[in-house]
Amino acid sequence: MITGDPDAAAAVVDWRCRTFALYDQVRELSGTDVRAAHDLWRTQRDALFRDHPASALSQAKKERFTGLPIAAYDPGYRFECALDGHGAGEGMTVETGTDGAVSFTRLGTVALPGLGRLAVWQLRGYGGGLFVPFRDATAAKPDGSYGGGRYLLDTIKGAYLGRRGERFILDFNFAYNPSCAYDEAWACPLPGPGNRLAASIPVGELYAPHLAA
Repeated sequence: MITGDPDAAAAVVDWRCRTFALYDQVRELSGTDVRAAHDLWRTQRDALFRDHPASALSQAKKERFTGLPIAAYDPGYRFECALDGHGAGEGMTVETGTDGAVSFTRLGTVALPGLGRLAVWQLRGYGGGLFVPFRDATAAKPDGSYGGGRYLLDTIKGAYLGRRGERFILDFNFAYNPSCAYDEAWACPLPGPGNRLAASIPVGELYAPHLAA
């Protein structure tokens, strides 16, 4: 989100720092107790959304906030996936409104047993980073997920669970909504054709109509 307000800009920086620190803790704790890591992630995100000045929630939404709609942890949705070369080099440009056109290059594809395949993207702009959004069969369904899709990895914002050797850790229990799900003033690249799954992903952050944009 672009505001031209130095206080708002500083608040976003602090949000990013806190998010990076949270994922550092999540990666460390996941090695011994992934459920505890998920609990930490959930409670800290709730605190940020409820209290932080850079929260995507308006003051009115903060006042009625009781927690993000995050499903209970299910280990069946955690994967360690090797990146193959399918689609590598493909370009994608996403119009985001407030941030204009955002360009990505496809690094390849990961196969998720029983679920399908997702494209893995590298941000071509300043800062780089890996980006894996997805949209699944629960999108825009009652008690389902945000209709625009969710984010699985977004390393420029710190959302990264690490690798084991050459395999990326992809855990849908840590999937989260883009900020535009809560406030249309935020610019959010959403999943294209290579990041849509026919399967249902009932874990991670779901949709809360009372907190919607």
